[in-house]
Amino acid sequence: MGAAAARNNDVRDERIHGFTNAKRPPGVFNRDDFYGDTVLGCDVVVVGSGAGGATAAAELAEAGFDVICLEEGSYYGTKDFQPNALDMIRKMYRDGGASAALGRPPILFQEGRTVGGSSVVNGGMSWRTPERILEEWDRDYGLPGLRPAALEPYFERVERRIHVAYQDPESIGRDNALLKEGADKLKWAIDPNLRNQLHCAGSNNCAFGCPTGAKQSTLVTYVPRALHFGARIYSNVRVDRITRHGKRATGIEGHVVRANGKRGHKVVVRAKVVISACGSMQTPALLARSGVRSHSGELGRNLSMHPNIKVVAIFDEEVRGWEGVHQAFQVREFNAQGIQTLAAVNVPPSIIAMASHGYGAALGEMMQDYKRCVIAGLSCEDTNYGHIKMIAGKPVPFYDLSEADFERIKIGGAGLCELLFAAGARKIITPFKGLEELHSADDVKKIRTQPIPRKATEIVTVHIMGTARMGGSRAAAVTDGFGRVYDTDGLFVCDASLFPTAVGVNPAETIQTLSTRNAAHIIENRGRYLQ
Repeated sequence: MGAAAARNNDVRDERIHGFTNAKRPPGVFNRDDFYGDTVLGCDVVVVGSGAGGATAAAELAEAGFDVICLEEGSYYGTKDFQPNALDMIRKMYRDGGASAALGRPPILFQEGRTVGGSSVVNGGMSWRTPERILEEWDRDYGLPGLRPAALEPYFERVERRIHVAYQDPESIGRDNALLKEGADKLKWAIDPNLRNQLHCAGSNNCAFGCPTGAKQSTLVTYVPRALHFGARIYSNVRVDRITRHGKRATGIEGHVVRANGKRGHKVVVRAKVVISACGSMQTPALLARSGVRSHSGELGRNLSMHPNIKVVAIFDEEVRGWEGVHQAFQVREFNAQGIQTLAAVNVPPSIIAMASHGYGAALGEMMQDYKRCVIAGLSCEDTNYGHIKMIAGKPVPFYDLSEADFERIKIGGAGLCELLFAAGARKIITPFKGLEELHSADDVKKIRTQPIPRKATEIVTVHIMGTARMGGSRAAAVTDGFGRVYDTDGLFVCDASLFPTAVGVNPAETIQTLSTRNAAHIIENRGRYLQ
């Protein structure tokens, strides 16, 4: 097939699948800009444009480096984002948001795949890495450079760039107000949420792209900054492997992803520094495909996931959870027991219906009550670790939820239901088999006392961490404290796979802070890396 025919087929496929794009800014390229196999050159090539990749690209471009950033997904601008959840998931999530870690039980997870990465589709929560976690990394993993005082200037730099702030009161919806009312009645600890937003309008579309541009994802912060300083961003390019000469990384080889998902033209980028920032699933896979071997044997191991569950509480009053912000508050009452947070997290009706236990008339009845629902969830700081295997060239995660962590989830789930009944709920639908519906606070006791099969509970996550962890010793870690891959010169990692342990909070700000620090190291040592 000739180049012109291939391009016509891509246009046809985009029309069929409903892919329409806002006007791309100068410096952003997509599949239509490749007319044949292509070879590019630069100082630094960054794989991934999310919290880690776009941050590193912007920092390095501002310092005068010639930067190319590659993104497997498409470019979508603020004008493209709308509340058709299934359409936006299909466009901006890997595998339509239906990926799963294999284990008991299987854990559903989501990865963003678009320019801006998962920062475009996350909830915008922005919390610094807890000091206890940084102290543990120093004490147990040989990372003294990541103590709280040392990271302070990097946290501050990131927070200025992404406008970390509390919500304007007018943007807080009734679902979050009810969460706070329940917590206040029980006298439980609850904090207003810090989010990367600038006067959020409260459209509660965070997980499908912010339609106002208020959420300060990398799409509207670090990507424009990188472009301003001369970086080039190529979307619709999948990286197959990192090229090396001896022990030195020399660039990447990849291919254009056509609109129908098939392989397009070959893309080669020759660079002096390679940064893998494609997330905790894709980074270990890319390194493994490239023949990178860690002396520690830790590549692809230490997978942590912050397991989540959700409940649906039905009230007599109209809640209209689609109005207001995603997670204005986080309940911290159970932190000492390993429960990261309880929060109100509105979910579109199509996804609620898909994940519901009910069907037929029962499902129809529940969906008729959608405007009276508070969808709430909890996140557990897991103590168990999984691993990633390469199967047919793709990463497949394996993770068993430990009994101890499931007990934490039960404690948190019971607390969440108790809070919602205190706020006035008349019925709560849970993910626990045998206790699918609760009708009073007395029913909550059954979660704590009744046997619940762990493997039958729906568990989800959006926090994936730790599969190329950093540490002070090449015998125990994949990278050093600056994300430099041991035994491979010029190769860095800038994403959540660096985390030695789960962080216990939303990980985006930690990723951006480490990425900023890693970029600063490259800048300060440019003579070493650009020779």
